[in-house]
Amino acid sequence: MVSQIKEPIIQLHQVVKKYQGKASSVTALKGVDLQIGAGEFVAVLGKSGAGKTTLVNLISGIDRPTSGEIRVAGTAVHVLNEDNRAAWRGHNVGVVFQFFQLLPTLTVAQNVMLPMDFAHRYSLREQKERAMHLLDQVGIADHAHKLPSAMSGGQQQRIAIARALACDPPLLLADEPTGSLDSATANDVMSVLEELVARGKTLLMVTHDKDIVKRANRTILLADGEIIQ
Repeated sequence: MVSQIKEPIIQLHQVVKKYQGKASSVTALKGVDLQIGAGEFVAVLGKSGAGKTTLVNLISGIDRPTSGEIRVAGTAVHVLNEDNRAAWRGHNVGVVFQFFQLLPTLTVAQNVMLPMDFAHRYSLREQKERAMHLLDQVGIADHAHKLPSAMSGGQQQRIAIARALACDPPLLLADEPTGSLDSATANDVMSVLEELVARGKTLLMVTHDKDIVKRANRTILLADGEIIQ
């Protein structure tokens, strides 16, 4: 059941994204219109090349649209330059990747503290306290001073979720976050994410897992750069 939404946190209007190659261009998204309300858990489905990762990269401000408008958490992301997009993303969006993207030379706690340092959020003491609080939320505070290489895949994904929450963003974007995990571990990770939605976070997740799709409030099907369902 979809929650009653007062204001969309994500608004896309006629978004087009083209990638220019040496010989020709490829249109990854073709005039996409989309609204996602605050507090929703939305799953994005589609075959390889459908435009799913491009959609996530545009909403997060990692990339810019060729044309169209993107508003996220009240900001017109499409008009921001690269530096401003990075600063905005640090405060408003947490991204969880399939392969964790943890820095191997930093401890678990230091990986979680890193976004706070980049965004100039909190004092060093507060960063340490917040990192421990978030690691406790995802159930791995006991491992705070270990290196990521000492952790299992499921534990590393929990670290990545804690890191995505570091600056308390309203929006979480997850690109195949359970794709490299076994089914039991994937279920554990999904339980963590669902708990975050229950606390008011908005979650947009790219996935191929039909069991995960059943857990979402809403499903978006992408094909050849267009939303067809």
